[in-house]
Amino acid sequence: MLTSIWPPINLENSGRDMKIGIAGVGTVGIGVIKILQQHTQLLNQRAGTNFEITAVSGRDRSKNRPVSLDGMTWYDNAVDLASDDNVEMVLELIGGSDGVAKELCEAALKAEKPVVTANKALLAVHGTELARLAEEKNVPLAYEAAVAGGIPIVKAMREGLSGNAISRVYGILNGTCNYILTEMEETGGDFGDILDEAQHLGYAEADPSFDIDGVDAAHKLSILTSLAFGTPVDFESVYIEGIRAVSAEDIAFAKEFGYRIRLLGVARKTEKGIEQRVHPCMVRKETAIANVSGVFNAVVAEGDFVDSTVYEGRGAGEGPTASAVVADIIDIAAGRVSPTFGIPVDKMVDIPKVPVEEHIGRYYVRLTVYDRPGVIADVSAVFRDEEVSIESLLQRGRGPEEAVSVVLTTHEVQEAALVRALAKIREFDHSVDDPRMIRIAKL
Repeated sequence: MLTSIWPPINLENSGRDMKIGIAGVGTVGIGVIKILQQHTQLLNQRAGTNFEITAVSGRDRSKNRPVSLDGMTWYDNAVDLASDDNVEMVLELIGGSDGVAKELCEAALKAEKPVVTANKALLAVHGTELARLAEEKNVPLAYEAAVAGGIPIVKAMREGLSGNAISRVYGILNGTCNYILTEMEETGGDFGDILDEAQHLGYAEADPSFDIDGVDAAHKLSILTSLAFGTPVDFESVYIEGIRAVSAEDIAFAKEFGYRIRLLGVARKTEKGIEQRVHPCMVRKETAIANVSGVFNAVVAEGDFVDSTVYEGRGAGEGPTASAVVADIIDIAAGRVSPTFGIPVDKMVDIPKVPVEEHIGRYYVRLTVYDRPGVIADVSAVFRDEEVSIESLLQRGRGPEEAVSVVLTTHEVQEAALVRALAKIREFDHSVDDPRMIRIAKL
């Protein structure tokens, strides 16, 4: 079991100094500097420690920044922070699953210096091995800012819910996707137009692929899965589907059926193993998660004694993410340290991962077909053969030989059976476009 090399401080004797090196002085790094400089007395009261930023590293030393870096040693190579004798704790705020971010974290841990990171990609890919190294060197590896920004979900999962067996954790883990889907619902706009608007407002990157293709949410989900179920981080086993294919028409039909569409990350423990999946879901309008809008994130954790707990807040940005980083700094200074993922690495259990094809649930399906006699009969026959039961069906014809939407929802069915049925329907002469399938969440 990991024990902190930073023993709890006597808060009545708050004269200790802790020297911090920050790798990455972009949006989050600047936010951290602001908090440490503006809340000096408050942080001293809470941690019994005076925090001093002694070294920084970034891509461009000459860049104009809204904070002063005077008196801080500048390193062009961030890895050099780990060997600076005037740095006791390293903050990795660079990003990326490999390269200098990984090298810095490894070097700092090997030098027996605590590491605080906001890097979900790094933890999703290398989290277990970094946690093992932290335990071997008996130093903390903290990452509250890596999942859901300012929402303290890591602490909640690792500590607040530690008396529970978790059955499921799910949520809205990407603010960019949530903003786009919310705007599509409220304005009726198409995906491409809303994405352009999100980029203009700064809610989406110039290359938004990691966000809109679900990768960012999957990184975070893999970390939550490890925290929830005590299993090694396994990003490669996450099923990932983004929101590019969600149309204004799907949004409108969802509304008509009483749903909203949200990109959810879901980790669930079943008799067969653990499901890890990120994809658009239809969620009932009255559920808490359906009413999380804009750039906000939300996480729901279900435990056997606590039932369902909901955590909502801003999932990104300078202030929320920096707030989470500083919370980790305070915990380490005050000696509040736990194993990285809640239990020691050698006690983690490899639990089988259930492929998405084995998922059983309800589905929304939209077919685009020519408005011809017999279309519904053909569709029904395929569904019958694959044992897919239709719950409701809606068709709006425009006239002979015109393309129309046939929309239906299913009863519970194994996903593999529905996929087979849709593959057959795709080959029909009267099919105009590929069928569209969205999972209906049971929340």
